[in-house]
Amino acid sequence: MQTTIKKINKGKTKDNILYLVSQTGKLKEYGFSQVEISFINDQVDGKDKKLISFNRYSHWEYVQFIKKEKEANDHLQIETCRKDGDKFVSSLNSQKLKEITICDAGIKPAELLAFVEGMALGNYQFLKYISDQKKLNSLKSISVLSNQISASELNELSAIVDGTCKCRDLVNEPLSNLDADALADIFKEMGKEGSIKVEVFYKAKIETLKMGGLLSVNKGSPNPPTFTVMEWKPENHINKKPYIIVGKGIVFDTGGINLKTSTGLQTMKCDMGGAAAAGCIIYVIAKQKLPVWVISLMPATENRPDGNAMVPGDVITISDGTTVEVQNTDAEGRLILADALVFAKKYKPELVIDIATLTGSASAAIGPFGIVAMGSGYNKQMEKLKESGDAVHERIAEFPFWEDYKDLIKSEVADIRNTSGPYAGAIGAGKFLEHFVDYPWIHLDIAGPVFLDHRDSYRGMHATGVCVRLVYDFLKKKI
Repeated sequence: MQTTIKKINKGKTKDNILYLVSQTGKLKEYGFSQVEISFINDQVDGKDKKLISFNRYSHWEYVQFIKKEKEANDHLQIETCRKDGDKFVSSLNSQKLKEITICDAGIKPAELLAFVEGMALGNYQFLKYISDQKKLNSLKSISVLSNQISASELNELSAIVDGTCKCRDLVNEPLSNLDADALADIFKEMGKEGSIKVEVFYKAKIETLKMGGLLSVNKGSPNPPTFTVMEWKPENHINKKPYIIVGKGIVFDTGGINLKTSTGLQTMKCDMGGAAAAGCIIYVIAKQKLPVWVISLMPATENRPDGNAMVPGDVITISDGTTVEVQNTDAEGRLILADALVFAKKYKPELVIDIATLTGSASAAIGPFGIVAMGSGYNKQMEKLKESGDAVHERIAEFPFWEDYKDLIKSEVADIRNTSGPYAGAIGAGKFLEHFVDYPWIHLDIAGPVFLDHRDSYRGMHATGVCVRLVYDFLKKKI
């Protein structure tokens, strides 16, 4: 469900309205009596409340304090605003309100935008397969009354929220409705909506390209693989070489012959979170008509243990001729990404960012609180990406990437192997991917934050849509 976000220049008398304030002095301008202001001060100072409600019988009025958190930097202050927005939208839904007007009563523009962002993202639901419509959130529309925020800024925020929610929808979809073909079809529809050039390679073309990683993982699946190429290249693009986003698209991961345990299987529809993000990032960029040349590459298949499935000990050949000893069929994501990283070479890219739910090691290392990153040849790009990570609170933990780690993927029977042993699993997977790049490259392992088993503020529960906001912010700042 997409929450409508719009700018208005004047409110109506009986609108439900929230005043965002940093101090009570401004409230006199909006018709609050001195008695009401004294009551508000008492609630805020004595009981440390942030939100005060007034039932005007025909409508509700709210006062929300945006407090400067102790020792908080700007990024944490903005994140607090998002979380406050999420709490507020929960309150509105409990009251069954359909519309709300947010009035800027003297706070910073960035704080207002973050509050609205938290509301809109927190209002997301995935109820496609639930019959009881009573569970549907009531809030449908957020109107913003502010002289500091332009309509274009709100349109951009709406597009970012839309792209993030689209990504969540894709990751939340079960395999029964989203195999590789269906995923490619959705990318085609997104391409039409955003005027993005989309080309889908089906099995025959993938065989012609000798994408042995993708084909080998697909051997156990009853459904064919796909490889989707989305390209946004506006006439006024500022970069001579494209930025490329590669997304892992394992639409369901059983582990293959190295079958996962039952608990490990339950959430494996999320193993295409990288592909979902890659498609939705370029969708938001196109909707906003950013003057950047961007290409998204999404290899997709299931990883299943059929009678013809890839088995441990197999030696497969990636599209650049590299031979790989398969030691574990549950280390399949890096195999399909290898073919995509090789394919990216033809574009001589400015930078490639791959996004993948790649390793349990990354999740174990930092949990759902951030993204594990590594790479090579990226100069200052990683620092810029980290800045964007702080700005949208999808923080990046850069792991060491010393040459010594290459030893972890040495093989006695092939050029390299697809596992790195008991140590440094996330880094070993990164070193495997690095073998296939000859351009500036950053690897983002999103195994931790991609899918949550409990609600976490505006990120919601289950699919979070991680990396859409992050990479959009990073690429927008290239302009």
